[in-house]
Amino acid sequence: AFVLLEKENDSNLKNLYSDFDHYINHFSLYRDYLSIGQALRECYEYIDMPDSAIWVLNNIENKNFIRDEFGLYGSRAWIIHRNRFYTDGRYSFLTDDVNRNANLALQSCYNGFGLITKNESRSLEWFGPYASEVDKHYLYHYLAMIHSYMQQYDSSDYYYNMMAALGTISYNNYGSLKHEIGEFETASQLYGIEKEAGAPDKRLREPYYYIPLLKVYAGKTAEGISIANEAISFAQSMPGFGWYNIALARSYLYNGQLDSAAFALNKAANFKEVHIGTTLTQTQYDFTISLLRFIWYSKKMELIKVMDEGWWYKPKKWYELATLWAKRYSTKYRLANQLSENPERQRAIYDLFCGESTVSFDEVMYLIKAISPKFFAELMEEKTNLDPRLKIHKYFKLAEAAMLIENGKKNKAYAILNSLLEDTEAFDTYDKLYLARLYEMIALTAPEKGKQEALNKMFANYPELIPFTGQTFSVALQLDGDDVNQVNELKRALQQTKIKWTDITAGGVPAASLYIQKKGNKYELTIQTQTAENIRIVDNEKIIYREGDPVAEDVLLRIFGKKGPIEPEYTLNTNN
Repeated sequence: AFVLLEKENDSNLKNLYSDFDHYINHFSLYRDYLSIGQALRECYEYIDMPDSAIWVLNNIENKNFIRDEFGLYGSRAWIIHRNRFYTDGRYSFLTDDVNRNANLALQSCYNGFGLITKNESRSLEWFGPYASEVDKHYLYHYLAMIHSYMQQYDSSDYYYNMMAALGTISYNNYGSLKHEIGEFETASQLYGIEKEAGAPDKRLREPYYYIPLLKVYAGKTAEGISIANEAISFAQSMPGFGWYNIALARSYLYNGQLDSAAFALNKAANFKEVHIGTTLTQTQYDFTISLLRFIWYSKKMELIKVMDEGWWYKPKKWYELATLWAKRYSTKYRLANQLSENPERQRAIYDLFCGESTVSFDEVMYLIKAISPKFFAELMEEKTNLDPRLKIHKYFKLAEAAMLIENGKKNKAYAILNSLLEDTEAFDTYDKLYLARLYEMIALTAPEKGKQEALNKMFANYPELIPFTGQTFSVALQLDGDDVNQVNELKRALQQTKIKWTDITAGGVPAASLYIQKKGNKYELTIQTQTAENIRIVDNEKIIYREGDPVAEDVLLRIFGKKGPIEPEYTLNTNN
């Protein structure tokens, strides 16, 4: 239809703006042309044929319309930006360098401004005093996005404020800018506005991916699970379904629900995602799944060790761990290949926070520690000195300390970690994960008498992570009930774990109170946990189980804040 319309009306289209009467007489034709062109461009983009989408734009540009009512220059900037990392020559409209591609996208916006300026008097006469301003605001959207990617944050913020004044702002993209520069509270608010506004069609709604990520930072993993499930319920099998399952898997993973995390990751991996209306791509999709799988294997191995302190002399445990190690090593190899083939890894991954990234700073730390701690210790130190985002510097220092610990340089790491603790004013609601990792590393590097105190503070900030640290941790335990056999059986199972259980009267450590009550042919277990400072962390968490159910692992994790159904199905065997 596009080709036929051009062929039959080439002269009328090229002369559309020759005089106002001609414009009015052929306005219906013009609108049909723009509508069909827009549909064709989007079809080409959605089936990953951006070169053909550019062909559509070039055809429209050749008509020499004096006003860009199609959004030609913004669309070209978008296509270039969305495909910026293809530096292998597959697309003629791109160069062999990511940064040069970003500048190409920027130049397309400037070309759009050039057209507006050139024809401003005619546009004012024909379309009124606000036409040029409306056209500029369309370009501001892409300028703000590209300037943010190029780390020109003041310019990006300037254009977002310009759009806010006229009500044309994308709260989602503005939220990504605030996320990138470490203003997480503002980012959450902006994502929330976009989330509540809804979406005009069936495409990925990015707030439903990034809000659960922010919830992980804040230690509110249960809220992240709820938001991701909300998105999955309305997406069904539409675009975005895979991304929402990744968000769900991450929230489960940081909450300690490993079986549920594996199930969600498998759903995402087996879903054919279509990346419509977003700069997020299949490459990022696959990379994020691989990285979360790597973390899952790491956590599963730690869970086996924490559940059985004597694992090292049991052949069955050795076999389980060896199987998981082999799978984790295979995933690590895949990640290394994905990383080496990514020409924008410096920007999208090593910067720890980027509006175009789909992984968290904590996940990146898992990755770089596994690949080359020595190299990344030096890189993180360099980024601390050069990166313009002052609120992100502490994350670079945290990553540097993690790499130093891995390299055996604990004294140097300890000095960095203690310097980070001095800046207590920098901590806010979204620093729970950051603080947990900070105290975890202090426990690894501190003198023996300071280890439990550091882990106590980690527990107070993010208790769900404690069982996966690999470190010895003390908890005061009170276990009672109306069935002595059940009490003794659970006590024996818990005493086999790596957790050091002390008397409930012991001070200076967190405390857990468990009570078992017989309910017919079932048992109801109630769990309460508090910090060493007597702040309630787990409040009347309940589990209903039957005699013989392998409940100990679930009980241990729920002591540390894991959520789950009141009556779990313990016979479920997730195929990982």
